[in-house]
Amino acid sequence: MITQARQLLKMRDLVWAWTIRTLRGRYQQSALGWFWAIVQPVATVAIFSLVFTRIVPVDTSGVPYILFSYAAVVPWTLLSSSISDMAMSLVQNMNLVGKIYFPREALPIAALLARLADFGIAFILLVILVVFYGIPVSPLGLLWLPFIFLIQLALMLGLGIGSAALSVFYRDVDPLLKLVIQIWFYASPILYPVSLVPEKWQWAYFLNPMAGIIAAYRDVLIYNTLPGDYLLPAALVSLTILVLGYWFFKRVEYQFADII
Repeated sequence: MITQARQLLKMRDLVWAWTIRTLRGRYQQSALGWFWAIVQPVATVAIFSLVFTRIVPVDTSGVPYILFSYAAVVPWTLLSSSISDMAMSLVQNMNLVGKIYFPREALPIAALLARLADFGIAFILLVILVVFYGIPVSPLGLLWLPFIFLIQLALMLGLGIGSAALSVFYRDVDPLLKLVIQIWFYASPILYPVSLVPEKWQWAYFLNPMAGIIAAYRDVLIYNTLPGDYLLPAALVSLTILVLGYWFFKRVEYQFADII
């Protein structure tokens, strides 16, 4: 795996060029351009805020629901959009994969990097909301943000690369993935706080790595506390998924050109 990582590093110019190409293709003929990076999370949060403040109130421990939900929707949007893009990255570039040799994982990685640009824009709005609502943020807590993000990055890479490999063999991976992501959304603490999950079941609940990741983002950014023990299982599960996803990808990579 180390040798393969070094080979990919040598192809970083290709990854970067493909990332730029993806971004240009996404926004080149768009009237709103980069504004779309915040349209989806903002629209989602607006609907959630209406429902869960007016119709079915949710206890967020004094934090405005719009901020409570947006702090979860931003990382979730990154996860869902990047995995979907990565899963189809090989299939959508069949001619390139079939004719030119290069580390095939460059394509799903470029798809992920393109979504990171959207995440950066949406995250800036999150910072603005934190400042607007006067939420105190601990400098020590901010030091945790890179670690939380790296855990999420490992999870996205593992799932995205594995899904990209499976999509080459089975075209129904894409609709199945959309269904799984939709179910996963409700199984994660996006609409509600973790405190609503019965304590005796929380050990199982946090086997869902996004539960720990989202809870950690909220603790650091809006609750002024450090992440709890729940971040450890999220890290272990994410790292395991990354290793298995990359292993599977490299194991079947030699078949891509023939099948595609």
